[in-house]
Amino acid sequence: MEQKYCQSCGMPLSEEFYGTESNGMKSDEYCIYCYENGAFKQPDLTMEEMIETCIPFMKEKGMEEDEARSLMENCLPNLKRWKSIGEF
Repeated sequence: MEQKYCQSCGMPLSEEFYGTESNGMKSDEYCIYCYENGAFKQPDLTMEEMIETCIPFMKEKGMEEDEARSLMENCLPNLKRWKSIGEF
């Protein structure tokens, strides 16, 4: 089975981390940290703010800050939430 990733933050998704739609169903596109009840938890967040939010968690998992930042800057513009914005 193909690995799914949150289309907002890029976190690898598994069923226990699926966010929820407005009807209570699980969203297989967004994680619980980004999406709840059919809406983004932080709707006004910019892509740069998302990167700054994610880096500490990636560092906790053993990634260097420069590596985490580079990965996020390359990954986020390709995710559904950010594709139309194109901040970078």
